[in-house]
Amino acid sequence: MKISSSVFASFCLMVELFAIALFLKGFFPAPVKSSFSSKTTVSDLPAEPLSGNNPNSSKVPAPLFHRVVIVLIDALREDFVFGSKGQQYMPYTQHLVERGSSHSFVAKARPPTVTMPRIKVDKNVTRHLDSTLNRDDWDILILHYLGLDHIGHLSGPHSSLIGPKLLEMDDILKKIHSSLTSREMEGSLPNLLVLCGDHGMSETGSHGGSSDPEINTPLVLISSAFKRKVDMEKPGTVAQVDVLPTLALALGLPISRNSVGCLIQPVFEHTSLRDQLRFLHLNSFQLNCLLKDSTPNFQKEEGYDQFHLAEKSHANWMKLYLEGNTSEVLSNLGRKLLRQYLGALKAMSSTLSKQLGKYDMYSMIVGMVLVLQVLLVLILAMPEALSHPAEVEIPLYSSLLSLPFYMLWLLCCSIHVLVCTSAESSCYLCNLSWGLVLAAITTISAMLCVLLSMAGRKLASGAKTGTKNTNGSGFSELDMLLLTGTAGNVISLGSSSFVEEEHQTWYFLINTLCLAIFQDVCRKYFRERKNYSDDSSYLVSKEDLPVLLSPISGQGSQKWLALSTPLLTLACCRLLRSLNQTGVQWAHLPDMSHWLNSWEHKAELSVLSAASLVLIFFLVQKRCSLVSKIALALGLLGVYSYRAAVGNVLFPWQLASRDISKGTVEARFVYIFVLGILFTGSKDLLRSQVITADSWLKCRGLWEVYSGIVLLCAILLRPHNLPVLACSLLIQTAMAQYIWKELQYDAAQTSIIHYWFGQAFFYFQGNSNNIATVDISAGFVGLESYVAIPAIFLTAFSTYSGPLLWACHLVCYLSSAQDSRHPASLGHGCYCFALLRSIPTVVYIILVTALRYHLFIWSVFSPKLLYEAMHTLVATVVCIFFTAMDQNHIAQS
Repeated sequence: MKISSSVFASFCLMVELFAIALFLKGFFPAPVKSSFSSKTTVSDLPAEPLSGNNPNSSKVPAPLFHRVVIVLIDALREDFVFGSKGQQYMPYTQHLVERGSSHSFVAKARPPTVTMPRIKVDKNVTRHLDSTLNRDDWDILILHYLGLDHIGHLSGPHSSLIGPKLLEMDDILKKIHSSLTSREMEGSLPNLLVLCGDHGMSETGSHGGSSDPEINTPLVLISSAFKRKVDMEKPGTVAQVDVLPTLALALGLPISRNSVGCLIQPVFEHTSLRDQLRFLHLNSFQLNCLLKDSTPNFQKEEGYDQFHLAEKSHANWMKLYLEGNTSEVLSNLGRKLLRQYLGALKAMSSTLSKQLGKYDMYSMIVGMVLVLQVLLVLILAMPEALSHPAEVEIPLYSSLLSLPFYMLWLLCCSIHVLVCTSAESSCYLCNLSWGLVLAAITTISAMLCVLLSMAGRKLASGAKTGTKNTNGSGFSELDMLLLTGTAGNVISLGSSSFVEEEHQTWYFLINTLCLAIFQDVCRKYFRERKNYSDDSSYLVSKEDLPVLLSPISGQGSQKWLALSTPLLTLACCRLLRSLNQTGVQWAHLPDMSHWLNSWEHKAELSVLSAASLVLIFFLVQKRCSLVSKIALALGLLGVYSYRAAVGNVLFPWQLASRDISKGTVEARFVYIFVLGILFTGSKDLLRSQVITADSWLKCRGLWEVYSGIVLLCAILLRPHNLPVLACSLLIQTAMAQYIWKELQYDAAQTSIIHYWFGQAFFYFQGNSNNIATVDISAGFVGLESYVAIPAIFLTAFSTYSGPLLWACHLVCYLSSAQDSRHPASLGHGCYCFALLRSIPTVVYIILVTALRYHLFIWSVFSPKLLYEAMHTLVATVVCIFFTAMDQNHIAQS
């Protein structure tokens, strides 16, 4: 069965996507859950140790608070309350922390600190606050404010907008606290005000990683029940999961079955010793039950033994207490018992938290086997895929009808039955229907048989040819650089430092590539006039140098433009490296983007943005129709208007910054032109592919689609990143005109170069392998509120705009260069993209599996795994587009 290279590559990537999804499902663990599905009720609670037949023995002690108000401020960093910003912008909260009746803690979030947005504008939360506080029909009030998080994503933690927002939050806390205290009556239970954050904020304004600014959040518990402090104490440290059991017991409610937190003991220290022990006993019993449900060998866990020892000591203490013993021995025994319970709680909570790192190895291995098979099939098919016909012969029918296939299929089914029926097995595949499982097993078995058949055919072909193909004229220096550079980057992914600073590797590879291209240009436009023997060493004298490097006549300015292109590329790359500091180790250092985004340099940013947009227009409009040129010009003008509306840049006639708006109208104005240009280009493509085989029409349609994608990038990228887009287009134009065609690089070489530049520009725009660098503000451009599907698409498109632009340019370039001599260019390019994407994916999946117990597995390696999965999805979409545009494939079909 013969299929074209593009179809073969696209199918391989689709299978790889399925395998990656299966691997991710096994790698990222499910939360610890109790085997009981029903909610916890008071009747499920254990009796107080040695309390006899007392009917109240199984109940939670009386609630400590009448009402609880939880103010959750999204992205509230620790220093926004406990640091200098808190003293300056949250004076009332600072007063409560320093002099009021409160307990202050640093609550640590568990990475990855990624949350989904819920409510966008904060006034919608506050406008009903007064009427709600005056009502008596509620017990718990939760207020979630998102404005601070949006400011952080927009302009970082040091933005001038942070102060006013913190002042607004401080006024709200003052209003709530005053209302709660004024409604407390003598003899009634006190109220509780909780100030907290879900996560912090990195120095770039985002979150998702494991740095202290991202995981450290303030937790302030304010109530008249607490003893008034006379001076400021250093806040203690708790886990965010500890808030749930603390509030549940403080309100007289059972703890949720699936909670892994420990109660915050200072909150209960004003209660009687018996109640404190009872609270700790209930929390320990709940964790002990969860430990039994989630850990097969729970009896061997340290916390299990500690809990039962503490429970026995608690029974002895209760016996003395009920007998009326009031000696100091009872008090000392009670304090010792408190420490025992707290030790058991911490041990069991730690064990349960480690269960979050329990992997589904069966699903991971199945996914790993699939991606490895895909890579081996791609490698074995390389000679056929990159041949002149660009066709791959797959022995599919012979493999499916062979005896090894059925034997392998039965073996895999047997293994699956054994795994799913074992006592300690809990895998994702066990939860799937048998139809899906059989489909996965059939795919694995068929691919293995195809792989073996192709390998056998390869060996037989090699044995027949003997030594005929040993002419030694294989790779050029550029080919060796491309291969070794890609392999070196893949190997470096095994180190956490290389994952964090991967951009440095790509910057080095791009610079080396430019020097190699410069060498190729010199070879083309200069020739040697003296012949030297290959085995002799010599030094070139000053007199010989002009003769040695004398130019070939008739080249004119083409020679100097070709020579200057690699040097121009080097200069652009060096400039872009200084624009955005990325990675981990040096991300906090100031860069050009910080300088441009500061309030006093808004004029410079405006000039740079306008110049970049003008350059983008002149570089893109050449191959567009007149209508598309006009639409592109108006769209780029709308991009600048949008940025001026939201306050990023200024118009020349603006003397001062006007009030910041959402810019929704301006952004939607740009979207209209984007859709118009894409529609015009798609119409031309459809006509060329279906109605007429007009290569010129197809080429124009591709370039118009490309211009529409450029316009979409321009509206989504922040103003300081517009030079990244402009430099990308400038390098593409110069390389296409003076390098790739002039030096006659083949489709494979050009595809690898495009892939390299796409990777480099991914990092030039400020991305990294840390989730915190994802600019989610792009998902709100032109939207009034959060809408899931458009927000996800816009955020993903903005993040991967570099690789997407270079891949789209490759399709346009190969299509324009596709003639009778190169009918398979698109097939070769599609295959190279699939192979280049599969190599790092397979290697990284193997490395992550081997390093799954590494110290940085969740903070470094798992985010990189998510990036690899998303990048594979993008590459799959690109290859499908390659296949659709492949005229050679259409002619065959």
